[in-house]
Amino acid sequence: MDAVLRELLAELETFGQENDARETDRSKRMLNLEPDTAHFISILIRSGKYTRLLEVGTSNGYSTIWLAWAVGAQGHVISLDRDASKHALADANLRRAGLRERVDLIQGDATEIIAGLPGPFDLVFFDADRHSAPEQLNLLLPKLLPGALVLADNVHSHPDEIAAYLKAIDALTDFDHMIVPVGKGLSIAYREAAM
Repeated sequence: MDAVLRELLAELETFGQENDARETDRSKRMLNLEPDTAHFISILIRSGKYTRLLEVGTSNGYSTIWLAWAVGAQGHVISLDRDASKHALADANLRRAGLRERVDLIQGDATEIIAGLPGPFDLVFFDADRHSAPEQLNLLLPKLLPGALVLADNVHSHPDEIAAYLKAIDALTDFDHMIVPVGKGLSIAYREAAM
């Protein structure tokens, strides 16, 4: 990653932290991914050569920039968020990063959008409404390639909210699942590739 992109990400980290410290309305917080978690996910993407990504929860595009950078020039990210003002921020930030052409930003209800997406995907990252994630996971299962990764943030920071999702992912016999103590706790599930 070049110095210009690192500076932009550092600027967005600071912006998110300062915004969230003063903002009492949760819907106006950026709730950006922890930098260590973003870096870790980018390593997973690059080492696994994942190129067809779905992100549920765009916010201001901080994590989306990491994903778009990690997929490389041949990859593509679809990122969903219900908040139009955050999508506008994400659009501007992706343009500043020079990565806008790698991302489809879709605004609206994630569950409804996911139902209509054709796929296939080789990596899904859940970082939004944890209560809807089990239903979204169920809708995505037929659209996930063998060897796909399914990630979910906030395992340690929001254990009650994410419990149903973790139960759902643990019940899938073709997935190998674990929780990594990075950032706020990252769930990683690997769909076994056909032997």
